[in-house]
Amino acid sequence: MMLPMKPVPTDQQRALIERLMNACGGGYSPGTRRKYYITGPQWAAAYQGQALFHAPTRQPIGFEDVIREYDKIGIGHWCTHDTDVIPTESLGKDEQANIVERIKNALKEHGLECSMVTTDTFFHAVWAASPAAEAPEVRKYAAWRLGNTVKIGHELGAKFAVYWPGSLGYYTQGAVEETETLRWYADGLNAACEADIELAKKYNRPTLKHCLEAKPFEPQAEILLPTSDAMLAFIGSGLLKHPEMVGLNPEYLHELMWGGAPRAALARALLAGKLFHFDINDGYRLKHDVDIAIGLVNPLDWLNVLVLLRSHKYNGPFNLDYKPPRTTSNHGVFAVSFPTAVDRFITLWEMAGEVISDPIIREATDALKAGGGPADPLDVEAITAANRELLTLHELIAHRMVQILVGQHRGRTHSV
Repeated sequence: MMLPMKPVPTDQQRALIERLMNACGGGYSPGTRRKYYITGPQWAAAYQGQALFHAPTRQPIGFEDVIREYDKIGIGHWCTHDTDVIPTESLGKDEQANIVERIKNALKEHGLECSMVTTDTFFHAVWAASPAAEAPEVRKYAAWRLGNTVKIGHELGAKFAVYWPGSLGYYTQGAVEETETLRWYADGLNAACEADIELAKKYNRPTLKHCLEAKPFEPQAEILLPTSDAMLAFIGSGLLKHPEMVGLNPEYLHELMWGGAPRAALARALLAGKLFHFDINDGYRLKHDVDIAIGLVNPLDWLNVLVLLRSHKYNGPFNLDYKPPRTTSNHGVFAVSFPTAVDRFITLWEMAGEVISDPIIREATDALKAGGGPADPLDVEAITAANRELLTLHELIAHRMVQILVGQHRGRTHSV
């Protein structure tokens, strides 16, 4: 019978965590981590554990500390909402300029780049009826906010701007006229792109890549652009003045939440040439937005996703859009949450390369594509019979991917 452990004094708990982290092994050096286009959001590291029915569990942390900790871990890119770092009442004023200068200094000191900026158009009460509300003054303010964020992005050297229209919808039917609301939302994006074109000239930089992020549920009861497919249709609707500037930032969990297949959504974005940016996390189908770190729930699905992206040579950012658990301490956020999330991504990314080059998967895939060669190409029964055995390779390929995931392809077995 195991004896109960003695209580661990508070002054020994961090040492215990660090010892067990080292015992886990499988980690990468900060230099290796920086080789991958992984971005660390301000909001993820600064998340205090609050939720709809839950109080915060962690202390606040500012952007300078977040950037410093990302440097230690080996996360080479940082991103932010405008009001993650600038109080709403200070936007567009002298304090904004002072804060942006502090951010630039912190990034330079720690060798990080700002990859992306985004506008918070969902938290403040002004967005209760969305940034495309009926009131023209709300829409005018929204257009100004979007343009101001683009300006911040150019000042920080960002390449991407992301838009999550989470409050674009309604609670009760008939409250909004959907086509009108979508036109008003397009007006805001048009204003952002027009501002970007002018600012890019001023700063002698390329324009940003503007990325739409879909989410099927929350905070409105019904969302007008709930999926990446809806976003693609919106981009191609003719409402945007510069559709070539606008693409997608799919989020893995947002596609999974409604029961969809993230890999299929990404494939459709790739075909459309609109996969600009990708938010990585994990979670469960038909559940709320838990934002668990990559690979902790669906590692096999994640392996499949990365096989697709590597096969199509995706080279955009992988943004760590997740929430460190409420049970994790401030210290644990940077000692456990972020390094392990980065390391799981790197491992899965490299495993995806193994899948692509694996001789068994390659031979099986080639055989499926070659087909069985029926004698009569118009005889449906002959076509069926010619491919009947080959189709078993679908399950074999899936088995092989599981072997690669658990290391069984390298001879790993367990005693029974």
